[in-house]
Amino acid sequence: MRDTLWLIRKTFISTFKNYLNLFVYFVFPVMGILLATLVQGGSGETELRMGIVNHDGGQTITMGVIDSVGRQDSMLVIEIEENEIKELIAAGELDAAIILPAGFAQSLIVGKPANVKIVSIKGAQVTGHVKASLDQHINNMASIGKVVKGDKAKFDTLYKRFQKTDFRLSAEKVEDQSVNYNKTNQSIGYLLVLMLVSASNLSGILIKERENRTYYRLLSSPINPRTYVSSNIIVNLTMMMLQIAVTLLIMINIFRVDPGIPYWSMFIILVLFALVAIGLSLVIVAFSSSSSVASGIQNMILIPSSLLSGCMFPLALMPTTMQQLAHFLPQYWVLDTFSNLQQGVSVGELSLNLIILIAFSVALSLIAVYKFGRNNDTRSYI
Repeated sequence: MRDTLWLIRKTFISTFKNYLNLFVYFVFPVMGILLATLVQGGSGETELRMGIVNHDGGQTITMGVIDSVGRQDSMLVIEIEENEIKELIAAGELDAAIILPAGFAQSLIVGKPANVKIVSIKGAQVTGHVKASLDQHINNMASIGKVVKGDKAKFDTLYKRFQKTDFRLSAEKVEDQSVNYNKTNQSIGYLLVLMLVSASNLSGILIKERENRTYYRLLSSPINPRTYVSSNIIVNLTMMMLQIAVTLLIMINIFRVDPGIPYWSMFIILVLFALVAIGLSLVIVAFSSSSSVASGIQNMILIPSSLLSGCMFPLALMPTTMQQLAHFLPQYWVLDTFSNLQQGVSVGELSLNLIILIAFSVALSLIAVYKFGRNNDTRSYI
């Protein structure tokens, strides 16, 4: 036990002699949160600026349609001329414009609504929302028109009754958490990459001390190879747990990002991934004959797998084949667990995800132990 504690202390001291390691463990994750905040934007609330071109004059029915658009919380409505549309949209002063044709009110009275044009350069993301807000009101007016069959007096009477109906819809504004969730997932993605790098760097000490002969000098003392490797694993896990704890605290308390997941749940899930990262780093060490070989294997595995699993950018942007390949990577199961928890799925329902992470950890550790045990070279650790 005394030997293990001494080795742990030695590893900590040798690790943090280089101040760059402090950046890797604690500063880079914070920079990842800042980057995710900048990429995802500062707010989930958006307001559509709508221009209304009214060719139907001051018809009561037409004005009612315009009012129905203006009552939407997410829309700011102004009346403009048709020749101003392109200029205002191109300048970014408007998101879209609605053109109500002449005779629009009369078309509703006869139950055959005229075509309403929606102009936008932002595509279906804007036009779809605007069309949805118009359709309900226009369809209601058209239904009244079909009943009265073009009789304006009857239409006006039914329209007034419709406006005075006792039916009321209570609405409650719900805060949009999508941006916070996107920031969280992006920050966690960057953290997963840094955890893999951190674990590989600490496990890489085993190779570096073998190359500079420190390993052999240690073995000339009562310290045995198993104690030596075990102390490195303990230091690795301790540092990664500190890295996780500090990153989550900064993300929640300083950057004010609401992940929608309890702190303890996030911590436990990331600690499971830390075990996976340590297992993978030991596999890299076990199959490497030098630090340069280990660095090469690390570069071939860590970055491509992180890109493929959605750590760098959303997995939904990738082709279907790539999305299916991501299921074979542990990073994917961490991000998938976070996404499901944000949608209200309980931890118990995600037990398969956690089991998969544990399985990755166990499998990688067994591969490392097997390789160490089969290595007959005098440089072997076990």
